[in-house]
Amino acid sequence: MNADNYRVYISTETMMGPNSVRILAELFDKYPLQIVSDDRILDLGCGTGLTSLVIAKETGARVFANDLWVSAEENGKRFAEWGVGDQITPVCEDANNLHFEKKQFRALISIDSYHYFAGSRGFFQEKILPFMRDNGVVLIGIPGLKDAYEGRAKELLADWIGEDACMFKGPKLWKELIGDDDRIEAVKTWEMDCFSEAWDDWLATNHKFALGDRQHFETTIKPYTCFVGIYIKLK
Repeated sequence: MNADNYRVYISTETMMGPNSVRILAELFDKYPLQIVSDDRILDLGCGTGLTSLVIAKETGARVFANDLWVSAEENGKRFAEWGVGDQITPVCEDANNLHFEKKQFRALISIDSYHYFAGSRGFFQEKILPFMRDNGVVLIGIPGLKDAYEGRAKELLADWIGEDACMFKGPKLWKELIGDDDRIEAVKTWEMDCFSEAWDDWLATNHKFALGDRQHFETTIKPYTCFVGIYIKLK
């Protein structure tokens, strides 16, 4: 997948952090989805729907774009303007209380959001797994802490993001948090390669949060953090 193909959609208005399209591109390249048009994909924590657009165009599947902070009406209008309104269903629900049909989704994708709501053991089994079809796939890309600094997030990141520092965890810990289940075939976590490119795209914008991140990038963000990739294959 070439992230640059979507440059026209990437802007200060649609970005909510480091370039989510580059994070998604690495996940797709590393673990290509075997999807048909009848399959359904959940984009969990879709933000302004930028990732949902890419997922729809790259897979041809039916996409459900769920976010708690951005209304379904706002995202629905954006999808219509982008010409994918018939393919993407906007939803606004809490990830802890989803109301989808059981075993509905062939794949679940979550970019730059899973760490906000899923940092406890058992969350995946209780809140996510029931909605996944057999042989399904989960792809997650989130900001995290390099494994070498695990357990020091508050100490190292508090000046940058305050209490949210506790959400930053390393790849090894995320694998433990996903845990085991009779329906899980494999869980793989790694430090992603797209860190620099995704951050460069974000810091080049004039978004007010990007301006704040610039002040901490060289001293805090770059030395201690990474993007954590998570791949989960179901039986």
